[in-house]
Amino acid sequence: MANNLSKTQIDKLGDRVRKGDITEADLRLLDEYRRSFSDAYEFVIEEIRSRLELEPTGRPAKSTSSIREKLLRESIRLSQVQDIAGCRQVVQSVAAQESALESLRSLFTNLTVVDRRRRPSHGYRAVHLIVKHSGKLVEIQLRTTLQHMWAEFSEKLSDVFDPAIKYGGGDAATAQLLLDLSALLARAEKEETALMSMEQQVSELLSRGTRSEVRRKKLIDVEREIRELKKEQIQISEDALAMLHTLIDSLPKKKRRT
Repeated sequence: MANNLSKTQIDKLGDRVRKGDITEADLRLLDEYRRSFSDAYEFVIEEIRSRLELEPTGRPAKSTSSIREKLLRESIRLSQVQDIAGCRQVVQSVAAQESALESLRSLFTNLTVVDRRRRPSHGYRAVHLIVKHSGKLVEIQLRTTLQHMWAEFSEKLSDVFDPAIKYGGGDAATAQLLLDLSALLARAEKEETALMSMEQQVSELLSRGTRSEVRRKKLIDVEREIRELKKEQIQISEDALAMLHTLIDSLPKKKRRT
C-alpha cells in the first residue's frame, strides 16, 4: 500500500507525524512506508558485500520516533528524508575511506555523495552516500575509525545528558569539546593525507631512477619528511583515540536526561 502513496500523501502523513496528531491508521501507514524501503536496503547491502567484500552494518528502517524527531528538527518533508533506510561502513584510515568511496562510486550509478569531512555538521565528519534504487533512497555512512569513535562519543553524550548535543545544542562547554575533538581528528587526517602525497612522490622518484644526484637528494629529503610526519601523525591519532576512550569510559552508565 505504501508504494502506491503519492508524494503529497506521504508528505501529509509526515505533517501529521510532526504535529503528533496521528491515529492508529497513520502509525500503520508510516510502518508500511518504512518497510517499503526494505528491498532497496537489501539490494545495497548485498551489492556491497558480494561485489566489494565489505561488511556494512545497518538498519532497513528508521524508527518511528527517530523519523518524528528528524521532522521536528529539520525543515524537511517526509518524502525528502534520505536515511529512512541506511547502513554504515567503518574503515581503518583516510586512505581506506578514499578507496572505499571510489569503489562505491563505481558500484552504484544513481548515487549522491555528501562529504562531511570538508563541511562538518557540528563536528561530525564522515562521507555519506545516497543510493537511489527502485525509487527508494538508501544512505551509506562511510567513516574512518576515528570519525566513528567521535560519532559514538557524541551519541553517548546525547543519550546520557541531552539529545540536542549531537545537533550543536545543549551545554556550550560540551559542544565546544566535541568541536575541539573534531578539529584534532581533522588534523590527524590531514597529516595522513600529506603522508600519502609524499609516498606518491617517492614512488614517482624511484620510477625515474636514482642515478641523478638531484633525484637522490630529493628522495632522501622526502623520506626524512615522511619519517617525521609519520611520527607526528601516529602520535596525534593515539592521543585522539586515548582521549575518546577516556571520555567514553568516564560517562555515567545510566541515562540522565531531564
